[in-house]
Amino acid sequence: MDIREALLAEHSRLQTMKVVGYIDGDADRFAELVRLFLGDEYRVSQRAAAAVGYCVEHRHELVRPYFGKFVAQLEHTDAHPAIRRNILRLLQFVEIPIGFRAKAYDACIGLIDDPNEPVAVRAFAMTVAANIAREHPDLMRELRSIVNAHLGNTTIAFRVRARTILA
Repeated sequence: MDIREALLAEHSRLQTMKVVGYIDGDADRFAELVRLFLGDEYRVSQRAAAAVGYCVEHRHELVRPYFGKFVAQLEHTDAHPAIRRNILRLLQFVEIPIGFRAKAYDACIGLIDDPNEPVAVRAFAMTVAANIAREHPDLMRELRSIVNAHLGNTTIAFRVRARTILA
């Protein structure tokens, strides 16, 4: 299967799952999918995002070689929000290696604190930041403070996620 062509053929859950089935935990095929996901073609990148997320959700080990690239992508303000949203979505399912936790946490805090970010990005960022901060009371206090600062003027989805994370 040509992954790029398959992603462009149709934008549907069925097509995404065909790509996920083709990858089936194969590291080389997953590497090609990640290359397309992080590439410059918006439509391909957008469609690859869901497939990357599903692959990692079912096979956590696939993401190991890409933590650096994914965390760096969170800091790119010019990247489409769908890229950030899907990276954060998959990061909430995996243990982030110690060497990437500080950068990931800082990126998440910046996204949570930005009212112009889509609510899904901010909600997933809250979960990832909370997963990192659980073992560090100072980080959890910082996260709580930033989230509380936005509770008065945000969406219900943000408030629900905040309540769950901060409980």
